[in-house]
Amino acid sequence: MALPSVWSEMRVGILLLSVLSLLSARLVGAGQDSGSVIPAESRPCVDCHAFEFMQRALQDLKKTAYNLDTR
Repeated sequence: MALPSVWSEMRVGILLLSVLSLLSARLVGAGQDSGSVIPAESRPCVDCHAFEFMQRALQDLKKTAYNLDTR
């Protein structure tokens, strides 16, 4: 007879721990969201960054080729 009461207490304990862990995870996530977050609309996309990088690399190559030609 003592066995079913132990199981019911364990179930209640596990349920209580899972609810507390979910609540604490939600509070931690809410604390991290508040800050200086730049909205996605104002950030350049990854393709734009890659395009700008390639443009700068091409300009550097052109300058290097011009410098080699003038020597």
